[in-house]
Amino acid sequence: MTVNPTPNFETAVPFLDEATICGVLRLEELIPAMECALIDFSAGRVQQPVRSLIPLPQHSGIMGIMPAVYGEIMGAKLVNVYPNNAALGLPTHQAIIAIFRSNTGEPLAVMDGRLITELRTAAVSAVATSLLSSPTAKTLAILGSGVQARAHVRALALVRKFDDIRVWSRDLQHERTFAAEIGATAISAEGAVRGADVVVTCTNSPEPVLRGAWLKSGALVNAVGAVGPARRELDEDAMRGAVIVDSRDAALEESGDLLLAGASIHAELGELLAGSKPMPQAETTVFKSLGLAVEDLAAAKLVLEKLSIQ
Repeated sequence: MTVNPTPNFETAVPFLDEATICGVLRLEELIPAMECALIDFSAGRVQQPVRSLIPLPQHSGIMGIMPAVYGEIMGAKLVNVYPNNAALGLPTHQAIIAIFRSNTGEPLAVMDGRLITELRTAAVSAVATSLLSSPTAKTLAILGSGVQARAHVRALALVRKFDDIRVWSRDLQHERTFAAEIGATAISAEGAVRGADVVVTCTNSPEPVLRGAWLKSGALVNAVGAVGPARRELDEDAMRGAVIVDSRDAALEESGDLLLAGASIHAELGELLAGSKPMPQAETTVFKSLGLAVEDLAAAKLVLEKLSIQ
């Protein structure tokens, strides 16, 4: 598509569709960008409130409003989470991101946010996996079979070399299809997790799909699903290890995994990356990822740079 490199009052603000974003956004570049964003966030260099969530019970959905100011850009993502869309053949996450210059407030671009949400979420898990999992990790368990499951396989392969991937899904057909796509073993949730070095939970389940009793010593869990104070993917046993979060404030408001288990937070991931908090020494580690607006802005910035929009 054609974009105007210098938007102003006389020209239309460009809209960047998913195809355009897909053509320029690479996980190899996104992972280090997420590391920098997390460090900046935990160091207080980002202005960002906890997102506002508007429940839509009549549609079994949630609308999230996620603003932030990050260096020379600022913006907001409007994200809609509709778990029932999967049955309709539609993405469960729909989003739009608006980006502005922070020094003048001028709009730079509006872009589709679905793919950015998908990739930056997996990229953040890759950052956590690189830092928190064993360098010799070989076995990966994925609980879930949707967009995030696929994105995590791609992203985590950039930081660890897994020779054994196991998958489980509540939908048996999706499980088998996903396993065939990536050359994984389709197995029960318990079978997938037992002995796994790294576990990813990325389901829409409102109740635990992962039991702490299944985890091996030294395992890392990337808990990606279950956003909301009443939803969780991990049981209390799984949350008894060290808990790392992307945002302490957000986790204390939004993470049912944390709140329902009465778990404590060891550190933010950005604090560990910067060395301002000690690395966890517990038997197992859980990284609870909720998703931050600064992650969306950092990803959007990469897109703007690739397209020479300044």
